[in-house]
Amino acid sequence: MVLLGKGASYGIALGKALVIENESLKIEKENIEDIQLEKNKFLEGIKASKEQLAKVRDKALKELGEEKAAIFEAHLMILEDPEIVDQTIQKIESEKINAVYAFKEIANQFIMIFESMDNEYMKERAADIKDVSDRILRNILGETVIDLSMLEAEVILVANDLTPSDTATMDKEKVLGFLTNIGGKTSHTAIMARSLEIPAVVGLGNVTNQVENGDFIVFNGETGEVIIHPTEEEIKKYQDLKENYEKERKDLEKVKGQKSITLDGREVELVGNIGTPNDLEGLLKNDAEGVGLYRTEFIYMDRDSMPTEEEQFESYKKVLEGLAGKPVVIRTLDIGGDKKLPYLKIDEEMNPFLGYRAIRLCLDKQDIFKTQLRALLRASVYGNLKIMFPMISSLEELLAAKEILNEVKKDLENESIKYAENIEVGMMIEVPSAAIMSDLLAKHVDFFSIGTNDLIQYTTAVDRMNEKIHHLYSPLNPAVLRLIKMVIDNGHKENIWVGMCGEAAGDKKMIPILLGMGLDEFSMSASSIFPARKIIRSMKYEEAEKITHQVLSMGSAKEIENYLENTL
Repeated sequence: MVLLGKGASYGIALGKALVIENESLKIEKENIEDIQLEKNKFLEGIKASKEQLAKVRDKALKELGEEKAAIFEAHLMILEDPEIVDQTIQKIESEKINAVYAFKEIANQFIMIFESMDNEYMKERAADIKDVSDRILRNILGETVIDLSMLEAEVILVANDLTPSDTATMDKEKVLGFLTNIGGKTSHTAIMARSLEIPAVVGLGNVTNQVENGDFIVFNGETGEVIIHPTEEEIKKYQDLKENYEKERKDLEKVKGQKSITLDGREVELVGNIGTPNDLEGLLKNDAEGVGLYRTEFIYMDRDSMPTEEEQFESYKKVLEGLAGKPVVIRTLDIGGDKKLPYLKIDEEMNPFLGYRAIRLCLDKQDIFKTQLRALLRASVYGNLKIMFPMISSLEELLAAKEILNEVKKDLENESIKYAENIEVGMMIEVPSAAIMSDLLAKHVDFFSIGTNDLIQYTTAVDRMNEKIHHLYSPLNPAVLRLIKMVIDNGHKENIWVGMCGEAAGDKKMIPILLGMGLDEFSMSASSIFPARKIIRSMKYEEAEKITHQVLSMGSAKEIENYLENTL
């Protein structure tokens, strides 16, 4: 059987499937006589689940750090929630029913409450409760719980989607690839797969029902082709592809330590996107020239209170020291939209992506903003820090953010606390109004960084997570390309550098166009750095300018795509 999805992370995978969307449990209501026996079954299920999760948490803490381990602290807290535990025991006693059914009913009530909330962060908490309750139910029934941190053999993971918990805890040495029903190139699973350098195909529709545990699969993470039960001939073809791919990766290592420079002398910077200090290892291994985007919101997530100034300071310091003087662009808090904090009350909104989020939230809740800016400024003496404000849509917002930064600087001076002088301050261009106003905004910043993931969806009115219209979401959309060119030109007129930290910066087709537009800095997943450097070192800037000129005269993404395929 041949399936076609969206190639999300380069690489070739051959191996046996592990379907991690567990089969739904058949749980029926039973009247019981021995109430104590059922209560004991339930409490034993809780106890076994606690022991399993504690092991997973400890492994995550040791291998991935405190932030990832905090996910499992949250899962352990769900296990200990008196509301869930007490209500289940009460239901067993009052209705004289079996433990597994009583717990399922109570858990479902909590899941429904969270799922009905109209924002993605709270819906993800429903997924956490589902994960934990499924573990408890299987432990009560004496069934096997699939634990991705304790895999015994190499597998290709097949799932509806992979949660941050899945990717944080799995044994990466044993995972050959990801296949998922849903998702696009900018979904969490796709971004994680690229940063882990694991091949992945997403958006397969129904792969979890088309594959069984142990089925042999081959797939291509670039083209999106997946073959279930391949023939000997197909297996041989894929083995050859894998060998060629690995040889190509090895050849790419020849550009390690080389400058990111065109044949006619145009030099650019290739830097990486990170979410936590633990992501530095991949960047250093792939010879990144710095960090172009440090997403600080991960410090705030999967916990039950705001991170302190000290906690933030330590995270920022670790990254700055780890890069040893290379530039580190740290984005201030970008919470809102689909990223909510359980301890920060934000009213429900009709359009959260167009609502109270990012810089808008920070300008309103200045105590949160100032705490982060203090931590950033204190950490600045340990490396080459650049501060970046997200989702600026007007000059007023930019000036207000800079004014607060200056206030924090004065506070630190009054307290005799040192910070680096001449810290560059920039902003993201991810809203069309900012792109159109970029000639004026450029007078007030040291750099721009173009966030294409949002700029594309706001410019084209296409929700990038909506499967039905995902085909309309393209960095090659002529309107998007014209805005990008406008931003770069306006930045250069004011003598500031312009970078890009959206997924388009690491896209092989986009690199020649962006190079020809004059982009100064490309920020991408670690695994994209060597391929990008090879492209840049193999062409002339003059040639890239010609490609850009041609592309900007075209009227559709399809026309541009066809032209690039024939030209490149």
